[in-house]
Amino acid sequence: MDKREHLIRVAFDLFYREGVHAVGINRVLAESGVAKKTLYHHFASKDDLVAATVAYRDQYFNEWVRMRMNRLPAGRMALHELFRALDDWFNRRDPVMPAFHGCYFINLSAEFGDVEHPIHRQCAAHKRALHALVSQHLAEFITSAEEVSRLADAITLLKEGAIVQAHVVGDRFAALKAWVVVESLLGQVRGEYVTP
Repeated sequence: MDKREHLIRVAFDLFYREGVHAVGINRVLAESGVAKKTLYHHFASKDDLVAATVAYRDQYFNEWVRMRMNRLPAGRMALHELFRALDDWFNRRDPVMPAFHGCYFINLSAEFGDVEHPIHRQCAAHKRALHALVSQHLAEFITSAEEVSRLADAITLLKEGAIVQAHVVGDRFAALKAWVVVESLLGQVRGEYVTP
């Protein structure tokens, strides 16, 4: 691992656990063992380093989600696996994911509240990509584009709500509860009744 990647990983770990504004550059340097000159060789500012951690987490998280969902056939079963993956993450059962401290993108978008800020925009792009992934799987078994769009909105809202509920309230069963609602929504689309 080169020094740039090492800095990104150390910074991500600190920012994710403690928050960007709570962690100064000197802390990142101390934890990484990298000289200040080296850090500024790779990153012009702290915001540049933060942006790099967002890109790192985006790639890592998306690869993890896709890996989990690809274990099962595309469509409904893969969507169910998305919520099982979240449940494993909340409850620290998946060794691929670091300990759960909420969603890095939600956390950062709160710290960088201006929707036009580049870091906020990066976080929004991550969420849009996951919405597209959900839409892709819905389109495997729903032919109406309008219905796919409506359900993708609902499912991603439930996914995000589960993450917030698990982090803020400590409800480690939030993903499983959210899936029950998703299942009910999908049952209604197919004209079936799904017991809550």
